[in-house]
This record gives sequence, structure tokens and C-alpha cells, in this order.
Amino acid sequence: MDGPGEEGLLSTARTPAGRAFTLRRARFILLCLLPGAVFVALFTYYPMIRGAVIAFQRYNLFDLTSTPFTGFENFRAVLAEDRFWTALRNTGTWVVVSLIFQFFLGFGLALLLRGHFRGRGLYQAWVFFPWAMSGFLIGLLWRWMFNGQFGVINDLLLKAGLIDERIGFLATPGWAMTSVIVANIWYGVTFFAIMIMAALQSVPRDLYEAASVDGASRLRQFWHVTLPHIRPTLALIVLLRIIWILNFPDLIYSMTGGGPAGSTDIITTFLIQQVIGGDYGRAGAVGLLVLGLLLAFSVFYLNATRFEKAR
Repeated sequence: MDGPGEEGLLSTARTPAGRAFTLRRARFILLCLLPGAVFVALFTYYPMIRGAVIAFQRYNLFDLTSTPFTGFENFRAVLAEDRFWTALRNTGTWVVVSLIFQFFLGFGLALLLRGHFRGRGLYQAWVFFPWAMSGFLIGLLWRWMFNGQFGVINDLLLKAGLIDERIGFLATPGWAMTSVIVANIWYGVTFFAIMIMAALQSVPRDLYEAASVDGASRLRQFWHVTLPHIRPTLALIVLLRIIWILNFPDLIYSMTGGGPAGSTDIITTFLIQQVIGGDYGRAGAVGLLVLGLLLAFSVFYLNATRFEKAR
């Protein structure tokens, strides 16, 4: 027997009993959502708004007796610091180099994991393992590996005959940035492998079969079938990864603390240093500058990568 239909439900909702039931259900839904909304408001939006307000105050942790509004003084002070511009340049290097290697290595791993071979499950577990670890812990791990006195990297290079004496990787400006980028590449490859492998699973098999019947090689199938379908996904995950890499000071801070001499400082480690120094006003200003930079880049990137998914 057919149900009352849409018109029957609407007519029921117009009755006093129906309206009372609808109101009770609405109140119940709101009560269920309330704890989550309060939690998000307290621990996400309130700190964000408070940090934005502090950016326009002289707010020093060691002198809270006077916290006057100073307009854009904190922004001018931050932009006048050479360390800020050094950190900004380092951020560009950190993001671009890490992203390129993570993307292409992750893409290659995703293509390998897509196939069926013996021990595939163990191989996947080995590849996905870094993503289960915290950035700070990974930084400590690589800090020991790159140690200039007893690190395993130096030991392997010496045994391979590639170097004659130990290198102070984390104590030399050029080597320090290279070292943290290598660690970040190792960590981020997993993200791209997971996301791209999931995207590859969405490509219809019949398209490959049709392309194969038409005589298309594996390379042409990849270029004309695989890429058009996963291009929107690739654009999105690249954007997400850029944002995450830029906001990923954990690894650098646990490996070098931004040193030596600020050579591995990025914009977010520079922000942490402002917080540790007690100058919350400048820290808030740096945070707003980072937010503005990310918003501007995201708008530009999304407009530049508008792809229609292939049919």
C-alpha cells in the first residue's frame, strides 16, 4: 500500500499536532548539535577571534598591566624585521621543493599500489606508516639520523665512500634546510600516495578497456583517460598539501628549532618564536599575515585550476 505521499506529509505538518511534532524534532536536533557547536566555538572560533584582536594590541606576556590598542604597529614591526623576510623566503623553498618531490613520489607509489602483487598489503602498510606518526616525533627521529657525530646518515655515506668526513647536517645552514626538506618529503609522500590511489580507484574500468580496444598504449591511456578523471582531485589535494606544509612547523622545530642562525625558519616557526618571547601582539600579526597569504593564494589557485571532470 502506498504511503501518504509528499502532499499528505505537508498537510499533516500543517495540523497543530504535526507542527508540535516538527518543533519537538527541531528542538531535539538542536540539542544534539549544541555540544559540538559550543566546543567548536570555544576551541576554534574564540581563539581565532581573540588572536585577531590581540594583533592590534600591545600585548606582551611579561607586562599585562597595559594592553592598549596600537593599530597596525605590530604589523609594521613584523614587516620591518629581516628575520621575517628570511622566514618568508625559506617558506617558499620549504613548500615548493617539498611539494614537488612529495607529489611525484606519491604519484609513483599510488600507481604501484594500484596493481596486484604478492605482499601488497605489507607494502601498503610500510608506505602508509609515516602518516600514523606525529610531526614532532618524526622530527626527533630524523634529528638523530642527521646527527653530525653518530647519525646513521653520516655512517652510511662514509661506508659508501661518498664523503671523507662527517657532515654537520643540522649545524650548517645549507645542509640544515636540505635535511628538514628530506624529512618532510619522507613524511608527505604517504599523503599523496593515499589520496591519489583513492582517486585512481574512481576511474571506470570500461574506459581502459575501450581505450585498449582502440589500440591505445599504457602511456596514452594514462594521459587521456587517467589524468582527465583525477585532475580535479589532484588540484584539490595539492592545495590542501600546500596549506599543510606551510602550517607544519612541528618537524622543523623538533629538528633545528629554526636554526642555525634562522636558516631553517619558516613563517610558522617565526610565529612560534614570537609566542615563546611573550610578544603575543606580534604573534597575532604574523598569524593574520599568514591567514591573508593563504586566502589570497587559495583564491588564485582555485581560479587557475578550474577543471571539469572528464565524462
